[in-house]
Amino acid sequence: MAETIPGTLMSAAEPRAPGAAKRAIMGSAPGYMFLLPWLIGFLGLTIGPALASLYLSFTDFDLLTSPEWIGAQNYVRMLTADPKFATSMQVTFLYVIFSVPLKLVFALLVAMALNKGINGLTVYRAVFYLPSLLGGSVAIAVLWRQLFARDGLVNAFLANFGIEGPSWISTPTYSLWTLVILSVWQFGSPMIIFLAGLRQIPQDVYEAASLDGASKWRIFYRVTLPLLTPVIFFNAVIQTIDAFKAFTPAFIISGGTGGPINSTLFYSLYLYQEAFAYFRMGYASALAWVLLAIIGLFTAFSFLTSRYWVHYDE
Repeated sequence: MAETIPGTLMSAAEPRAPGAAKRAIMGSAPGYMFLLPWLIGFLGLTIGPALASLYLSFTDFDLLTSPEWIGAQNYVRMLTADPKFATSMQVTFLYVIFSVPLKLVFALLVAMALNKGINGLTVYRAVFYLPSLLGGSVAIAVLWRQLFARDGLVNAFLANFGIEGPSWISTPTYSLWTLVILSVWQFGSPMIIFLAGLRQIPQDVYEAASLDGASKWRIFYRVTLPLLTPVIFFNAVIQTIDAFKAFTPAFIISGGTGGPINSTLFYSLYLYQEAFAYFRMGYASALAWVLLAIIGLFTAFSFLTSRYWVHYDE
């Protein structure tokens, strides 16, 4: 009797049909052909440059000469002999700490207001989402610089109340806050996601809480927030990553300098300066990988701690 191979219906004595492997490969060929453009882009435009950047982070490279291997000197210099690295980290973390929570809170409040079933909801959603589409553009950054200039619209408004406003973007005390306000103004994307999450909460849960005599605040704290935690988690992760990578507003408002007195020197702006102003490509590559590590650690920490406060429907 022919021996049967475990896990198969074919016995060892039964030979495979001739050309079966070739037919299997030919059957999969159309799928691989459709994937080929993505694979080329992924390998050539993502993985390839990333690996090249990793190599360059251990070299001294200025675009004019061949890369010279120097080991971990770029990273040692970054941590021990580069005060601008520490300054850019401080500015970036301050921006993340204040802009992300304020944006999420404001987006949630607007989403809850729109969730009341007001007339013209589609129009309101489009209007509130528009700043998110334009907020990363150069034109909006230029407009923001004009609004907060000494003779800008903000100071003109304050002058109606007898208040003489400073030059917001030229004063180190206020310059970073103008960028925080710009970030909060771009609340449209998280607002849309919050609104979608609110629409998924069953109305009978609210009705049951109201019948039990719960106040509006208690319903929000005990019902809305717990059921919305997956959406809050998603928005928090995405917006924090975007905040770490913020570049265009600081570049335009400060003229690419990160001023005044490095008060708007975002990490990504400092990386740009090292790469394209001073042509220290090896050092800039090391800065890029440190930023990647920071974002990766934050994301991993967020997912590890989410089990304690994010509630999913069973």
